[in-house]
Amino acid sequence: MIHYYISYINPLTSFMQIQMVIPVQEVMAMELQLPAWRPGRYELQNFAQKVQHFRVVDAQEQPLKFKKITKDRWLIEGTEQTEVTVLYNFYAHQMDAGGSWLDETQLYINPVNCMMSVAGLENQACQLQLTIPPNWQIATGLKQINPHTLQAASYDELVDCPLIASANLQCQTYWVNSIPFHVWFQGDCQPDWDVLLTDFKKFTHAQLQLFGNFPVSEYHFLNQILPYRFYHGVEHSNSTVIALGPGELLMTRDVYKELLGVSCHELFHTWNIKQIRPAEMMPYDYTGENYFRTGYVAEGITTYYGDYLLARCGVFSTDQYFTELNEVFRKHFDDQGQHYLSVADSSFDLWLDGYKPGIPDRKVSIYHKGCIAALILDLEIRKITTNQKSLDDVLRSLWQQFGKTQTGYTEQDYQCLAEEVAGQSLQMYFDDIINGTVPVQDSLNQTLLYVGCTLQPTVNPGITEARFGFRTSFNNTNLLVSYIEPNSPAAQVLALEDELVAINGRKIEGNLAGLVQQKSTLEITLFRNKTLRTITLVADGKPHLTKYLIRKLPAASPEQRENFKNWINQAF
Repeated sequence: MIHYYISYINPLTSFMQIQMVIPVQEVMAMELQLPAWRPGRYELQNFAQKVQHFRVVDAQEQPLKFKKITKDRWLIEGTEQTEVTVLYNFYAHQMDAGGSWLDETQLYINPVNCMMSVAGLENQACQLQLTIPPNWQIATGLKQINPHTLQAASYDELVDCPLIASANLQCQTYWVNSIPFHVWFQGDCQPDWDVLLTDFKKFTHAQLQLFGNFPVSEYHFLNQILPYRFYHGVEHSNSTVIALGPGELLMTRDVYKELLGVSCHELFHTWNIKQIRPAEMMPYDYTGENYFRTGYVAEGITTYYGDYLLARCGVFSTDQYFTELNEVFRKHFDDQGQHYLSVADSSFDLWLDGYKPGIPDRKVSIYHKGCIAALILDLEIRKITTNQKSLDDVLRSLWQQFGKTQTGYTEQDYQCLAEEVAGQSLQMYFDDIINGTVPVQDSLNQTLLYVGCTLQPTVNPGITEARFGFRTSFNNTNLLVSYIEPNSPAAQVLALEDELVAINGRKIEGNLAGLVQQKSTLEITLFRNKTLRTITLVADGKPHLTKYLIRKLPAASPEQRENFKNWINQAF
């Protein structure tokens, strides 16, 4: 068994001291691998850049020879010793749902950041011992064999179980279908446990009802509540880490609905991606990119159900759900990426720039376009089968055929299951919406009509957006052009990162909307590459950067209203 030990000397430095004690059975070289990425964020993160003072010693603490053979892989030469100890420091100073953090109040670890594997021994059981104050609790999905010692059946289990150790943890447990769900909070907040546990029970029951059973014996919501605005969540096999803030607003409408949305989303991942996994990730390869094209299943479907199930189980009203759906539409239609790269190709390119803004109009989000694609497919299957089947049935088939059997699925497998549930070919959907760049507006509107709703084009409320086709943002105190719609009036005379100074001779001082009100021609003074320029911007009378909103049809037929109720489990 491999033993890991984590301690620290001065928490204010953010450095953890990590030891690995590795039993040696033969005189042979061994290789250690630190992951280059973490599941849930499909980009290289190169955690090895946070390793300091790596060294290897024998049982008598005498140095052993080693060399680094890749950016995150070390070779230890053969030794006649029966035990090898690896020591290094790790800089734990990343506070989000996928990082690690050390300060005087807590030790928070995502082991995938900082724990190395021994090549060839990944399936061995291992133990992790923490040197922490005796009054600190540990919140984690790992088995605790004593208060500060944890055990995992394999390296994969170890790195898929984050932990928070602190004296200030709050915890309550609720049960659904005899399964315990533990809700932990670290940070300054006052949860309304009665409200929170009631809502969590509802969406948990809805998910268990959808899939039929739960992949694990218990589950942990590990919440890092921060004193500033933040939002992030990461899924694990029997837990999730959610970083959210500000803590004093936890139970207010805006922050609480974010907690509900991300919690429902991450719990759904317990099936969809942790168990129902693309073939390309069976198993995970932590040494480099795991390219896959089905992010629209892994993240798109999960994004759709994360909010949709909150409405279906009655936690969200229809209006609340539509507000969240309209936000997905806004993010999708905010640029023109849908014209240039499909959601499947954008999934493949996650490893390139999927989590960055990137160049203008290059790609789509697998979360937002994937959510829209899932909504279209759900309603299309309901329409084809007159509400006898839905996307629920596709997910159940994925769970039964691939998740439970630990078999990775392919693009073709997903399409075949969807067509089997629908009872007919869905080739046009997969050609246009998944693998093509056909704009989604028409397909989305047609499927929404089935449930008495419509996709309503709406004039952008921003004057510069609607009239001229550009958006602005602040960089410190400078007002910069942040997006330009192709073929708009702005595209002819403005460039990204132009610093706007004055309009029609008036200095811009938080009064941009007032300066452009009722004007179709603007004389704009700006800095471009630190050179002062004046340009003339003329409106073309066309609407630009159009917003799209889901709306109920006032004249919806009784049949459409019944379809709506079947879909969302609420009256029209």
